[in-house]
Amino acid sequence: MSTRSIHSTASNEDSKMYNPKESESTPARAVKPEGSFCDPVSLEIIRGAIAAAQSEMEALLERTAISAFIREKKDFYTALFDGDGVMAVGSMVPVFGDMTGPVFDKFPADTMKPGDLYWYNDCYGSRGAVSHSNDQVLLAPVFKDGKRCAFVMSWAHFADIGGMHPGSISPAATDIYQEGIIIPVTKLMDQGVTNEATLSIFHRNSRFPEQSIGDMRALMASVDVGVKRIGEILDRFGSDIVEDALAQLLTRTRKLVRSKLAETFEYGTHKFTDAIDSDGHGNGPFKMRLSLTREKLANGEDKFTFDATESDDQAPGPVNFLMNRGVPGMALGLFYLGGDPGQVCNAGGPQALDAVNLRQGSFLQPNFPAALGMRGLTMMRVLSALNGLVNTAGGKAPASNSAYVITIMRGNYKDDAGELKRFLLADGIGVGYGARPDSDGIDAVYFVAQENYPVEFLEVGYPVRLRTYGIVKDSGGAGKFRGGCGIIREYEILAEDMMLAVRIDSVKNPPWGINGGMGGGTGRVTINPGRPDQRMVPPLSDGNRLVKGDVLRMETGGGGGFGHPFDRNLDAILEDVLGGFVSAEAAERLYGVVVKGTKVDHASTATLRANRPATRAFHRQEYVDVVA
Repeated sequence: MSTRSIHSTASNEDSKMYNPKESESTPARAVKPEGSFCDPVSLEIIRGAIAAAQSEMEALLERTAISAFIREKKDFYTALFDGDGVMAVGSMVPVFGDMTGPVFDKFPADTMKPGDLYWYNDCYGSRGAVSHSNDQVLLAPVFKDGKRCAFVMSWAHFADIGGMHPGSISPAATDIYQEGIIIPVTKLMDQGVTNEATLSIFHRNSRFPEQSIGDMRALMASVDVGVKRIGEILDRFGSDIVEDALAQLLTRTRKLVRSKLAETFEYGTHKFTDAIDSDGHGNGPFKMRLSLTREKLANGEDKFTFDATESDDQAPGPVNFLMNRGVPGMALGLFYLGGDPGQVCNAGGPQALDAVNLRQGSFLQPNFPAALGMRGLTMMRVLSALNGLVNTAGGKAPASNSAYVITIMRGNYKDDAGELKRFLLADGIGVGYGARPDSDGIDAVYFVAQENYPVEFLEVGYPVRLRTYGIVKDSGGAGKFRGGCGIIREYEILAEDMMLAVRIDSVKNPPWGINGGMGGGTGRVTINPGRPDQRMVPPLSDGNRLVKGDVLRMETGGGGGFGHPFDRNLDAILEDVLGGFVSAEAAERLYGVVVKGTKVDHASTATLRANRPATRAFHRQEYVDVVA
């Protein structure tokens, strides 16, 4: 692997410190053989008990946090690891990597004590385990009779941790120092005693310290309840049985994912290329070139190698995604688990891949101190590209989705007493997801279990009024199964003034459709639509000024379609037209269906559908055999 520094003046020691190689600093995580301690019935009881503990951790965090991004957006995750730090049970979120290795680098596991708590948000120091600085990670060991048996983790997005602008992340950033305070792996609690000085430094760097203090208390409480609940499970079953149960769950997932990989990927190398539009600084597009190779070893075993070394160089702007090596396997694992309640998300997904090759200096493995704050664009496109990789090999993954949209509004408003107060509104807005082989894509979804802010919450808590909130008609890609539709939000600005940062992708490179399905629609940002002073906002930009009385219209993109549009059920098309998801004009032009009033004109439809347009494997603005 080549290593190239973003600054020619950086020393070799700097490169080693901030771009540590896993082979140098992370112990190999061997697959642990399970024994015969835990019987099948106990295994399922333990699995359910751990899931319940995880749910309680998340519920506590959601209900006690202060900031909207945690409490309302639900941008948080929890997980359980075995005594060696291997993820045994995690949230169904495909962005987890090795969360414990960075802690072990600095604090060897054998030196840990009950009551210890570790904290970090250092993206580079954690090798992308956390991928932008707003996300704070807390990790605590769990002991039974002096033996280290497990770890619990809580992770949440903090609204403001300093940096160049309120909210910390900004399209204007060019290095990570502009994105807020960096916390290397730190012992936050030593046998139950909190390092208050470290906390005070962190909170002093936030423009909204009350939120920061409240969120950290909630995060710490979440970890504390996790330690207690896992301790109760250990008390009930004993450490040997729990250890064996976790090993069995890991092996179960690993075997399932490897078998599914073998079903999907024939021997040889399979490739897929996708791209994000821009880095917000006039550069791009940036292409990610992914491949998966299956080969048979001399011992008869399969070897699966994921490779992204041919992806483009890192970006000057903040769209770089410092992808932890565990992410591709985690994402593929979650696809193959398919939401099966009998399975658990764990390190079995990453363990199913034998090798993950990344290139230092690419925008999927950037050199320190490249900015990372807008990495969500790239992360979402990587997830879609993995779907494309599966589809290229003949699998049946969904079509491409749009990347969720972020708006950050920072400004001043007058309170009831007429005094000027500042505010920060970071609003993540849902998009359309790609259609699946047997069903439509999901409409208006943000990301996994996270949610769009309700209208009432926005209007009560912030100086805005929502004039419109609904579906963007015709934004879902046409197909036998329609892509999900995006969202339209219109905010009337009640603040005295504000600066707007906005993050939208997939405008130049829209989400692709597959198997005859068409690509999804694109997003856009308009200020004062329909007025003489109407203006368009660049889709990835900061410093857009609005004043009281202005109207901000956000429209987000849709997902790609799956299958030929002419194969879509007539009743489904009629329902889409009557429900406002598809216009009557688009139904006729794209689906070959004529809707008059509240009914389908069957005769006209039969005439149109007799002339079936030819399609190809993928569609992005036009039908193509390969998305390049």
